[in-house]
Amino acid sequence: MVFLLISVTLLHLVILTMLFIATMEKSWWMWDDVHNSDLWYNCMFDNSTEAWLCASAKDNEWLVPMQALMVLAVLFSCLSFMAFLVQLFVLSEGRLFYLTGLCQFCAALTDFAACLIYTLRHRNILQDSGEEPAGHYGYCFILAWVCVPLLLASGVMYVHLRKKE
Repeated sequence: MVFLLISVTLLHLVILTMLFIATMEKSWWMWDDVHNSDLWYNCMFDNSTEAWLCASAKDNEWLVPMQALMVLAVLFSCLSFMAFLVQLFVLSEGRLFYLTGLCQFCAALTDFAACLIYTLRHRNILQDSGEEPAGHYGYCFILAWVCVPLLLASGVMYVHLRKKE
């Protein structure tokens, strides 16, 4: 039982870290090694100063919901982790971690919706920022998609996990 609790906790922390990186890091769309875009900024690497120069991404009808959904995914996953810790000490023996699983499912759905919006509407989002959409998806976009099945799997694990002594 201890091994199961440690592995579930570590999985949750890894997923939470991946979600946080996907939300905050600057590579949802990449044109080359010196120019990329994310949910919050459009950045360009300046070789003379060897620093990233970033400008805020222009808000549009697709970017704002994406930002909100990714932040909600992180918040739901944090809430889920806190609920797990509380339930670990409060639940009586034999009870299930339903609240924790429900929060993980909500995080998975909001992450899925944000990724789907970006997949289908990245041209609109990048066009409004004044950049050409010719490029490729960055690692944060891929991390966000990887988090979806991991969140669903951990939600299922929490729902089926019984508290034992």
